[in-house]
Amino acid sequence: MTADPSDGSQGHDASPQRWSRRRILTVGVGGVAVLLAGGALGLELVSHGVLPGQQELDQIDGACSVTGPAFRFSGRGSSKSGTFSSRARRRQVGYTVAWPPGHGPGSTLPLIVMLHGEGGNHSNALSGLRPEQAVALEVGGEPLPPMSLVTVDGGSGYWNPHPDDDPMAMVVDELIPMCQELGLGGGHRNVGAMGISMGGYGALLLAEKHPELIGAVAAISPAIWTSYTQAETVNRGAYASAAAFAANDVVTHADALRDTPVRVASGFEDPFHPGVVAMSQVLPSSAVEFSQGCHTGDFFTAEEPPSIQFLGRHLG
Repeated sequence: MTADPSDGSQGHDASPQRWSRRRILTVGVGGVAVLLAGGALGLELVSHGVLPGQQELDQIDGACSVTGPAFRFSGRGSSKSGTFSSRARRRQVGYTVAWPPGHGPGSTLPLIVMLHGEGGNHSNALSGLRPEQAVALEVGGEPLPPMSLVTVDGGSGYWNPHPDDDPMAMVVDELIPMCQELGLGGGHRNVGAMGISMGGYGALLLAEKHPELIGAVAAISPAIWTSYTQAETVNRGAYASAAAFAANDVVTHADALRDTPVRVASGFEDPFHPGVVAMSQVLPSSAVEFSQGCHTGDFFTAEEPPSIQFLGRHLG
């Protein structure tokens, strides 16, 4: 393991009338190729925004407008970035560990594992915030309880096992033990899982697979597919097979979260809205919060402070 210390500078478903209008407009903004390539399934995915076209129209309509938070910080946090050789992923992976103000290496703190979205990595897992800023937030005029946070490179395989690449095993068997050696996330269920989009799905999956380890979970705009066919059509790298989808479908296995505090936040115009609705039907109603917004950085950023605050209430 090598380290590079840093001081911290680093919808609702559309109505038939609305769908008809958007179908016409989608063709006008490049949807023709999508519709030809995907057929009936392509039409369905465009109507829900999972394929390109829908969200651009939502932005034109103003359905994606979200008022971003004015961040306030209780002080200056710190962070350390580095790499380690992952047996589970069979490659070097990068990570960043962050401590809140007044804490640093040697501090004993709860741990948040923050999982990035598709195309992301440990350096940009959060939206609009660096890790050391996230743990230094003030929410509602009050500083967060002291917590650490770690990000890590998970690839683009939706945080579930693939041949020759198992990012979930990397998190559980390598990353978290490494952090616990630093005094972070020790004790009973003193680790929280958090993520955005693909990482939001991954956070829910991590909490379901390891309820003995994860004490609370917060998912922002989780990318929850409603079927293997949908996932394979849009993103062939999400699951290795239909059996892998079935084994890692967070809706099917949501009962594993019965003893875990859960917060899910998603926009009505998010392309993964059907999947999050399905999740809401198997979780307590208070666990899922729907509001105006799309699958955009503005929504992600606005939901980070309450998500971290939620984890802080249930850890430590």
